[in-house]
Amino acid sequence: MNQTSPAQHGHGDMSGPVGDVDTSNFDPAAYMADFDWGKETRLEDGKMLREWDVTAVDKEIEIVPGVWFPAWTYNGQVPGPTFRCRQGDMLRFNFTNGSSHPHTIHFHGIHHPKMDGISPIVGPGESFTYEFEARPFGLQLYHCHVASLMKHIHKGLYGMFIIDPPEGRPPAHEMVMVMNAFDTDFDGENEVYAVNTVGHHFVKHPIQVKVGELVRVYLANLTEFDLINSFHLHAGMFQLYRTGTNLEHFELTDTVMMSQGERHILEFRLEYPGQYMFHAHQSEFAELGWMGFFEASE
Repeated sequence: MNQTSPAQHGHGDMSGPVGDVDTSNFDPAAYMADFDWGKETRLEDGKMLREWDVTAVDKEIEIVPGVWFPAWTYNGQVPGPTFRCRQGDMLRFNFTNGSSHPHTIHFHGIHHPKMDGISPIVGPGESFTYEFEARPFGLQLYHCHVASLMKHIHKGLYGMFIIDPPEGRPPAHEMVMVMNAFDTDFDGENEVYAVNTVGHHFVKHPIQVKVGELVRVYLANLTEFDLINSFHLHAGMFQLYRTGTNLEHFELTDTVMMSQGERHILEFRLEYPGQYMFHAHQSEFAELGWMGFFEASE
C-alpha cells in the first residue's frame, strides 16, 4: 500500500490533490449511471427472473491520486455494482467468495430469513445462492454481514440495490451517489471522504446536467467510524423521498443528515446555467474529499 498522506497532496485546497486517479480501474462518474439489471428470464408464471454472478475479491483501489487502499470488494469495485429490478421480480444472486476472508451478502428489504446473509458464512473458495422476490420498491442496500461488521463494511463490501415501483418513476437524469470514507492508516479515523470512492473527483470533473431537467439522485451513506454524514446542495433545493418507499416526497430541503445505512432519493431541477456545489455539511468531510459540482448548461 502507498503510505502517502492525503495531506501531502494539499487536500485542504478545494480542488484536492494534483492529478487524477486511473479511471480505467474505476470511474466514479461512469459508476453513477451503471445500473445492472442482470440476466433476464421470463418464468412460466409470467414473472421476471433476474440473475447476477457476484464474487468477493481482495483488491487495492486508488482513492485519491497516488493513494491506494487494500479493499475487499464485490466484483472488483467499491462500491459494488448497482443492482436494479422491479417490485415483484424474482432475484437470484450466485455468490462466490474468491477472497482470503469469510464473507456474505446481506440485502436490505423483505425476504425469508434464510436469504438474509447472516448465515451461512461463505468461506474462501465457497459459494452460496441467494433467491428472493424483490420487495418493497425503494432504495435498498447490500453489504457483508460477517464480524467484525465494521471492518467488512469499511473495507468496501457494500453497494446499492434499487427496486423500481411497478409503474416506474417519471423519466429523469438518474445517478447513484454512495457516501463513503477510508481510514488509510488504520487508526479508526477516516483520512479520505468521497462520493463513489474517489475524493474530490467531482470538483475536478463536474457532473453535467441540463437546465430545468429532472435530476434524480440515489443517495446512500456507507461511511464507517463517523455517526452521521450529509448531503448539501448549493443554490437549489431537492424533494426528499426517504428510503424511496413512498411516491410522495417527504420534504423540500437543501440538506439531509444520514446515519450509516440510511438511503434516500433526491429529485431537483437546476434553474440557471452555471456550477452548483454539493458537499457534506461537515467541513472536515468536505475538505478531505467529499465535495463536487453539478454544471448546468442550456
